[in-house]
Amino acid sequence: MQEIQSYSMTLLLFILSIPALLTIPALFAYKLVEKAGVAGWKMLIPFYNLVILVQITERSYWWYLWLIVPFINVFTFMLLLIELIKGFSKTKMLDQVLVALFPFIYLPWLSIQNKEWIKLSDRPKIVKSAAREWTDAIVFAVIAASIIRMFLVEAYTIPTSSMEKSLLVGDFLFVSKMAYGSKSPQTPIAFPFVHHTLPFTKFTKSYVEWIELPYHRFPGFGHIKNNDVVVFNYPSGDTVVLERQNEDYYQIVRTMELEQKNRLGDLYKPGMGRAEIWKRYHVTDRPVDKRENYIKRCIGIPGDTLEIIDRQVYVNRKATENPKNMQYMNDVFTNGTGLNPRALDRLDITEISQISNSHYILPLSEDKKEKLEQFANVKSVLVRNREKGQAYFPIFPHDTKNFRWNEDNFGPLVIPKKGTSVEINLKNISLYKKIIGKYENNNLEVTDTAILINGIPAESYTFKMDYYWMMGDNRHNSADSRYWGFVPEDHIVGKASFVWLSLDPHKGLFDGKIRWSKLFRFIH
Repeated sequence: MQEIQSYSMTLLLFILSIPALLTIPALFAYKLVEKAGVAGWKMLIPFYNLVILVQITERSYWWYLWLIVPFINVFTFMLLLIELIKGFSKTKMLDQVLVALFPFIYLPWLSIQNKEWIKLSDRPKIVKSAAREWTDAIVFAVIAASIIRMFLVEAYTIPTSSMEKSLLVGDFLFVSKMAYGSKSPQTPIAFPFVHHTLPFTKFTKSYVEWIELPYHRFPGFGHIKNNDVVVFNYPSGDTVVLERQNEDYYQIVRTMELEQKNRLGDLYKPGMGRAEIWKRYHVTDRPVDKRENYIKRCIGIPGDTLEIIDRQVYVNRKATENPKNMQYMNDVFTNGTGLNPRALDRLDITEISQISNSHYILPLSEDKKEKLEQFANVKSVLVRNREKGQAYFPIFPHDTKNFRWNEDNFGPLVIPKKGTSVEINLKNISLYKKIIGKYENNNLEVTDTAILINGIPAESYTFKMDYYWMMGDNRHNSADSRYWGFVPEDHIVGKASFVWLSLDPHKGLFDGKIRWSKLFRFIH
């Protein structure tokens, strides 16, 4: 019963939140409604000012309903503002676009113009050319689609194999942004329907940063749960080497620092590797909403204690239920004869590395491992496992002195939760450096003897946001939280919900390219 009540309250807040925000730009129309014969103070009353706009523009009562339907009300409000300025003889496309996108500026500007209000019945009929009709239709289609994409649902495709075989390369899926609550865009001025780079350009940004909005998440229909498949903005994507966008900038720098240290010896100074990267390549930064979109399974939620022991994930000391199609890399040894490609194809094994006639490296789920072991020429199938205590440099927190962790044996680690505090010291600060300095915008300084946060010595830290731990189902072929750490709540995009199309990139159109058995499936 409590869950139902909580859900109902969340839904109510969700329905009310956007109309409440729409009342803010409506305040700037108070001088205009005075010219229309309505007392301007009425526009200062939240919600009621939307009713006034409907009445002045002589819209039907249905518009009241559209103003409370989440996200449709944003489009409805834009249309109301357009109808309002038509009463002041503003009918050009440019005026309509400006009032829809920048009401804070356009409405006050129009109020000081020497324009008289004309009732709907007294306005001359506007005859639009065919070009204008098409332009209007395209503009509002773009606006409507942008609102849907921004707040409701967005289409994605799977480009890498990190979630195989749960999600396949070539899967086309819908992601619900309302599942956890839609985010307000950090960079609202951007080229529509593209992410961070303009079409037909190599590096040109598709957005401008003149206006940056603070992080805000509208109420959603639920919260992230363990094992949800989640789309999020790549945390380490705040800085990008444009010539190497598929690689982690920070790992590129760490590798270069190591190379410079080995090459220069005593002449090496910290930061020389970073300087070399900036010298060789074009490096840029990106706001949160323009970072690459990643899709992984949420293994740990705020407050969870996570540990990996010999590949098995434990959350709060209990072994988690492994995804049905989870894969690991395996060394497959034969009697010297090769593996039959058709047999591998029937097992849907597509990533094949052949070391020799008798040695293969294959990603296998447990059931496929068992089937492969039954092949007459297969002598053994050994799953790869890096031993406990065998530190692996690329693994978070990239501090092999204090944390000898690897991809198969990791933790224990507590996932940060908003409002909770943690002790920080010189031994564990590597776990929280990025949270304190990057994600939560503090000035962090670590010396040989002390930790300073905003210039003040600190021995503890209280988190301002919730954080999550994400991992791919293709465990040995997934760049995930084991490599770059926590995912902040402001990076969460939505919940992967439904696959509507699946195309095999290795096959032609008439050679089984469409995976018919993988179409129209829900994601678990």
